[in-house]
Amino acid sequence: MKKILPLLLRITVAIILIQTLRFKFTAHPDSVYIFTKVGLEPYGRIGTGIVELISGILLLIPKTVWIGAILTLGIIGGAIMMHVTRLGIEINNDGGTLFITALLTFVLSAVILWLNRKEIKFF
Repeated sequence: MKKILPLLLRITVAIILIQTLRFKFTAHPDSVYIFTKVGLEPYGRIGTGIVELISGILLLIPKTVWIGAILTLGIIGGAIMMHVTRLGIEINNDGGTLFITALLTFVLSAVILWLNRKEIKFF
């Protein structure tokens, strides 16, 4: 159980990150709306998608879990800040689903990083 829970956390965050890519890379209207509102369309949308893809992959590789968790904290931290400062909690009547998912992803990534803190080379 000690090894299964961290693996499940990593897989969960990776799935959350990777499943959002179809919206970013296909220019889904909701994704375009979000990135237009924050002034980062299209480069921010595509760039964020690329970083999320890299983060998701790194979370699944045992030796790079901590790097993936740090990247995820950064990118999702930025998303949370955009929700709080520019977008609002609710986007296009989603009931706050995107914001709640971002918070969940952030917390899970922090837990993953904490669990893998001994792997971080510079600490």
